[in-house]
Amino acid sequence: MYTFSCNNNYFLSLQKKVYLFPNIICNTPMYKKQLEKGLLFTLFSLFSFHTVLAQSKQADTYCNPLNIDYTYMIYNSDQNLSYRSGADPSVVEFRGEYYMFVTRSMGYWHSTDLLNWNFISPGKNWYPQGSNAPTARNYKDSVLYVAGDPSGAMSILYTDDPKKGDWNAVPAILHDLQDPDLFIDDDGQAYMFWGSSNVYPLRGKKLNKNDRFLVESETVELFGLDMANHGWERFGENHADTVLGGYMEGAWLTKHNGIYYMQYAAPGTEFNVYADGVYTANHPLGPYTYAPNNPVSYKPGGFMNGAGHGSTVVGPGNNYWHFGSMALSSIVNWERRLCMFPTFFDKEGLMYCDTRFGDYPHYAPATPGTHGEFTGWMLLSYKKPVKASSRTGEFLPEYITDENCKTFWLAETNQEKEWIEIDLQQPGTVYAIQVNYQDYQSDRYGRIPGLRHRYLVEGSLDGKEWTPLADRRHSFKDTPNDYVQVETPAKVRYVRYKNIEVPTPHLAISGLRVFGQGEGKKPDTVKKFRVERQGDPRDAMLSWEPVKGAQGYNIRWGIAPDKLYTSWLVYGENELYLRSLTVGQDYFFAIEAFNENGVSSLPPIQPFEK
Repeated sequence: MYTFSCNNNYFLSLQKKVYLFPNIICNTPMYKKQLEKGLLFTLFSLFSFHTVLAQSKQADTYCNPLNIDYTYMIYNSDQNLSYRSGADPSVVEFRGEYYMFVTRSMGYWHSTDLLNWNFISPGKNWYPQGSNAPTARNYKDSVLYVAGDPSGAMSILYTDDPKKGDWNAVPAILHDLQDPDLFIDDDGQAYMFWGSSNVYPLRGKKLNKNDRFLVESETVELFGLDMANHGWERFGENHADTVLGGYMEGAWLTKHNGIYYMQYAAPGTEFNVYADGVYTANHPLGPYTYAPNNPVSYKPGGFMNGAGHGSTVVGPGNNYWHFGSMALSSIVNWERRLCMFPTFFDKEGLMYCDTRFGDYPHYAPATPGTHGEFTGWMLLSYKKPVKASSRTGEFLPEYITDENCKTFWLAETNQEKEWIEIDLQQPGTVYAIQVNYQDYQSDRYGRIPGLRHRYLVEGSLDGKEWTPLADRRHSFKDTPNDYVQVETPAKVRYVRYKNIEVPTPHLAISGLRVFGQGEGKKPDTVKKFRVERQGDPRDAMLSWEPVKGAQGYNIRWGIAPDKLYTSWLVYGENELYLRSLTVGQDYFFAIEAFNENGVSSLPPIQPFEK
């Protein structure tokens, strides 16, 4: 048997390019001979994996949208619409690890920590595209997966080895169910819940216990949308559509301390206000009571919006996490990404998700002593000047810093010569980088092996001497929303992205987001904050005096001064028309300003009576 020794300064020339492989060199005659002959593919892949693994072990933070290798959708391929999407995540814990099933993804993902995900291509008995709005549960040392088609016919698959990817089918079909949720109670009793409609309510059935999951009882109507009283359930961007009704979908039942929390999504997956609400009951089939702090998972402002139609899972440290869908909706309405938020149950039993600064870096699920807390790393790049190697048409370089996921810079080529540079205008310490790529005319469909993003992000104080911040030159992973926690935080003024390889015909970036700490003053406390209820009691007009030096503001509200669980991040404005309120509910409001240096203190919390 040969042994391996390490040398940090070994260089390998391959295809007339020079690569540095840190921490490993083979000193055996066999591998030296292979190097000399250029037979390097296997070793090259091993080095790439080693590098990526080392980087992932260092990270103890994450940033929404989640950075997974999203599948290119095929159901718009007849229209030549090429885009990635991931939505409706169903996350299940199994034998201390986690599996995530996502709409029409041609497979599913596995993780040991809810942070790093690896795709599994399933084997036998798998619906080729995967299901719309799937659900999965842990049952009798197996994973159950409910797969369906648009007709509403549902099959239940099971496996005791989801890593291998071979599945068996339960010999039963359930009909007329869309967006299913299979829930199995502590006593082994199974229930099926479903619903995806702007007319019909969520429904449920009790299933028998003979492992075929046949229907045992009549259908029970649980609850429907009540848009006349629940402002957040109204359709449209910012809940502004006064004609069409909202959609109710995405049932997911969580049991906590003997209480059943039925989560549901509204009003539509393509909107910034897509969210999850919750009803509670003492029995899986109800009766259910509306939670006064709804919606519980809500992210209408920021770089990428939406936080609906997902699942809740107990993660590392027995902490709860909620997964949901975000709306990119640039190429088509159904172009989506995934998100996760730390989730809590307060002393009164109210469920809520922490979405404040929801697309800024937060501590990862397995980070000891935290439960997804906000790191305090601010956005150094917002609206800062940009220059680039090239540009195409109306797709301007400055779009990478405008905090709008729908706008993007498009380079003339996808080659190594392309670069883009941000002037932060003053020095700041960089802790993390997020690179969000855009699928402009990508001409990709389905799962494609070998896709990869390779680049280098550097920082400089003077624009002359550069140091690496995010080095993906040797990473052979597909990372469409890549997030890199800087190994050694660096004080810089300039940040430059240098392209090496992208898997698409075009280099397009919607956001090069630089997170860290500025050296200036954080904003003063907001003054003259006013909340005025409108003629429609579901609506309120919020306004405030602009704060000098502020990038933006977090509007925070809740049903008590100590329950400000909901927030809306606003950039560059000093007013917000809020259409999210519940008729007859008292609220309390506060506001905080922020910039690259930090977050202001809260002014006095304002009561807002029904």
